[in-house]
Amino acid sequence: MANDREVKYLVPGLERGLQLLLAFGEQHRELTFAELHRLVDMPKATAYRVVQTLEFMGFLERNARTNTFSLGMNVLRLGFEYIASLDVAQVGQPVIEQLRDVSQCSSHLAIRDGRDIIYIARVSAAGSRINQVSIGTRLPVHCTSLGRMLLTDISRADFEQLFPHERLPGNTPGQLHDREALWQMVQQDKARGYVIGESFFRHGISSIVYPVYDRSHRVAAVVSILVPSEEIPQADRERLQNEVRLAADKISGFLGYLSQAS
Repeated sequence: MANDREVKYLVPGLERGLQLLLAFGEQHRELTFAELHRLVDMPKATAYRVVQTLEFMGFLERNARTNTFSLGMNVLRLGFEYIASLDVAQVGQPVIEQLRDVSQCSSHLAIRDGRDIIYIARVSAAGSRINQVSIGTRLPVHCTSLGRMLLTDISRADFEQLFPHERLPGNTPGQLHDREALWQMVQQDKARGYVIGESFFRHGISSIVYPVYDRSHRVAAVVSILVPSEEIPQADRERLQNEVRLAADKISGFLGYLSQAS
């Protein structure tokens, strides 16, 4: 809150414009001019000029049929551009918290750094007995379902540079030790658009993984949930997949990604 000394530097026109925009909300998505004027503290003529200015600049939109106003696309653009300026962990944390709540599964957000994945956000399900990774934990990219999804974004040349040897190290339950076999699996994951890993990294734990895209249509991160089961029950599979996909899509949107369907 500004102190008294700073109040004298307020710009009245800007203050009135913002006051009008703030009149809109969940209870007031569309307002007539008369309704809008009743909600703000300014002369009617002033309110009319401010509304005209905001409409001209795209911050208000007029519905000619109902003669009402609603927030325009430029308000949304300001909000989304701010969110897009945040890093993926900042925008992703509240989303994976929501995912945990709806799925009742521990949820994670991870990125790739060379031949490792790094967990950058995580939330545990209530009563979860799964040994949770910490933020900052690194795991080999080729040993995890999350890593397989992150590898879908790289070219064959980059893949071979990342794994120069035909034999891959590690001894996790589901991992492949042959470089070519891993490449073929990653291509299948890419075509499918998600990964379901059933006891792939650890016996008795399954995961569902979806990619997060940035504005350049690159895989910026992955979202996953952990299911404490050797296999994901068929009755739950479609619902859980949809919840993870929606979470990944939401974070992608915050990062400025526009899908082909948009």
